[in-house]
Amino acid sequence: MKTMQPRKQRKMLYQAPLHIRYKHFSAQLSPTLRASHNVGSLQVRSGDTVRMMRGDRKGLEGKVTRVDRKKYRIFVEGVTREKVDGTPTLVPIDPSKVMITGLNLDDKWRRESLKVGAAVAEAKKPEEKLAEEEEKPEEPKKQRKKKKTRKSVSKKTEKLEREKAEESESG
Repeated sequence: MKTMQPRKQRKMLYQAPLHIRYKHFSAQLSPTLRASHNVGSLQVRSGDTVRMMRGDRKGLEGKVTRVDRKKYRIFVEGVTREKVDGTPTLVPIDPSKVMITGLNLDDKWRRESLKVGAAVAEAKKPEEKLAEEEEKPEEPKKQRKKKKTRKSVSKKTEKLEREKAEESESG
């Protein structure tokens, strides 16, 4: 977000248009989907299978039946609560609290976006970069000259002065 003030952040969230609200429905992918599609997270859509990661219903899996973009909530099949009169009602869940375990790939745009993500990941494999680096011949390392420090210079001058003094005494 562009601002640090919570008041303005809430205002931007509540007044966001639908194409921006869509981006707030992101959820992480399961490790198997992450490995196969080379994508870490996707937006939750109706028809996806999700697993609860937080709350009282942690570990439950179900299919997303409805996505409410106005209230930023999703509704999962089988996650219900009983009303006072005894009728079951779906429980709204925040999309960040779930992990996608099965994707609904009926939409061709979603399939294409996953293929593009996989192609980009294939192009940036670290193994290929390592292979390119191994092909380059190694250049000999340049030897640096030792810098003379004040201590080494002063020790040499002291040594020279002692030798001169010894020569003058002996000679």
